[in-house]
Amino acid sequence: MSYGQQGGPQSQWDPWKPNSQQPWSSGSDGQTPDWAALAEASETRNRRRRLLFIGGGVVATVAIGTAVAMAVVSANGDNNASGSPSNVPTGGSIPSSSATAPSFAPTSAPPPLDPKEFVASKSKDTAPLSVDSFFPGTQLTMGTAVYKKGATADTKNCASAAEKTLPEILTSNKCTRLMRVTYTRDGVAVTVGVAVFDTEAQATKVKGLADNKSLVAPLAGKGVKAFCNSATCRTTTNSFGRYAYFTTSGFTNGKDVTKTDTKVFKVGDDLAEFTFRQIHRRGEAQASAAAVG
Repeated sequence: MSYGQQGGPQSQWDPWKPNSQQPWSSGSDGQTPDWAALAEASETRNRRRRLLFIGGGVVATVAIGTAVAMAVVSANGDNNASGSPSNVPTGGSIPSSSATAPSFAPTSAPPPLDPKEFVASKSKDTAPLSVDSFFPGTQLTMGTAVYKKGATADTKNCASAAEKTLPEILTSNKCTRLMRVTYTRDGVAVTVGVAVFDTEAQATKVKGLADNKSLVAPLAGKGVKAFCNSATCRTTTNSFGRYAYFTTSGFTNGKDVTKTDTKVFKVGDDLAEFTFRQIHRRGEAQASAAAVG
């Protein structure tokens, strides 16, 4: 009696195919598994899995590294996202390096004229000249001080309106006119004298020659009593352009002026400053007229 194989032909075992049968050793009556073959198959499966995991890890690492590199390149590109931030607003544009600087048409305005030039010589100083043009109105104000205007005088004989050493100085330098005016305030009177010359050089020379005995004659009248006839008074001398100007200041009650009488000094200084401003304004007015014309 012969016996064939039970259950049909023996199937081939493949660990990667489902439902395949594991091989059994031939010659084993108790159907005992081939443990060596099973171990080898298990090791084969584990190696394949490890290779797959390692390969997938390398791919993932490469992908992550590429993403980081792209981020670094983007962060350090031309948009200045890192480092010093750009000041260009959203939607703004950066001018190209080929932009040219704006150009402006040359100005045709002439340089301003010097006021002193128009009071430096008779040839340019041609505006009408009078005591009232220099000292207008009935009073003048310097700061908070108000000075009342008194008598005025105007003469072409300069020596006749000067005293002590001044007449000779005016005459030798060809003074053509001497205008005077007196102001008073708080018991102090001051006479201002403006001597006119043809040139600035003559007026400057007179200023240099004058001394403490060179004084314009005090002018009384129009409510102002005589002053500085015998008493000691304070005098000043200065010049601007073709004009030399003087002050003689003293008390209306005949008292001598001393170095401690600051009130007298202030009156004289205020009137000298006002006279300078008036001469300068005269130059400004003529300079403006010349610029317009």
